[in-house]
Amino acid sequence: MTTDKIQMLDRTVAILDSFSLDQPVQGVRDVARKTGLSSSTAGRIMAYLKDLGILNQDPETLSYMMGSKPLAWAGIYTVTNDVRTLALPIMVKLQEKTRETISLYVLEGNERVCVERLESPETVRIVARVGRRIPLYAGSAGKIFLAYLPDARREEILKKVKLVPLTEKTITNLEELRANLQKIQKQGYASSRGEWVLEAAGVAGPIFDQRGQIAAALTISGPSQRFTGERMQEMAHLVKESAAEISNELGYYPAVKAR
Repeated sequence: MTTDKIQMLDRTVAILDSFSLDQPVQGVRDVARKTGLSSSTAGRIMAYLKDLGILNQDPETLSYMMGSKPLAWAGIYTVTNDVRTLALPIMVKLQEKTRETISLYVLEGNERVCVERLESPETVRIVARVGRRIPLYAGSAGKIFLAYLPDARREEILKKVKLVPLTEKTITNLEELRANLQKIQKQGYASSRGEWVLEAAGVAGPIFDQRGQIAAALTISGPSQRFTGERMQEMAHLVKESAAEISNELGYYPAVKAR
């Protein structure tokens, strides 16, 4: 592939990455500002992406949004995502027991991404949007990944990521975070209260693949006022139990120590 083609591919990906759940509709100037491209370059690429069905354009405002083709790609990703497929029935049962929001996260780079969620039927609830990317150091699911990743990978992430406070309760001290991760390893689950959404609390359990490596994190989350100390312990037991069930579906069976 020539340098020009690689540059064009990089620019195209940057343009697509500029769209988000917070800004699903953008004009050419918005995209140009975010990507550092000139308006003429961004506009030319976006027009081509529209012709391919990757972007749509509002005929009145001339703003762009995602087209139907990415949805087809997402469907392929979903079908091939064994963790999500196997976890969903167990997540449904867990929600019936807890009546709270149940979410499934996978690791992508140095962040966690929500790939499935079942919203609580309660009027007051925490909504975890599918596709949202969240730092690993904040929240129960993120800390589960850090706790159970191989040591070298964990240290690589901790060296690269700045512990920026997302709320006043976010852990921003590295030694405090390390101590919390050690506690998670011992108890087999993670908990958080207000670390990335101030009014939210949650617990998470690790899901392992057949090699014994962490594949995903399962969480129960809801408003902090419903997650009292006693209920948090109950939720922790349930999330560990459900995460272990999903792990078994993936082919993971922990070694049983001889008596």
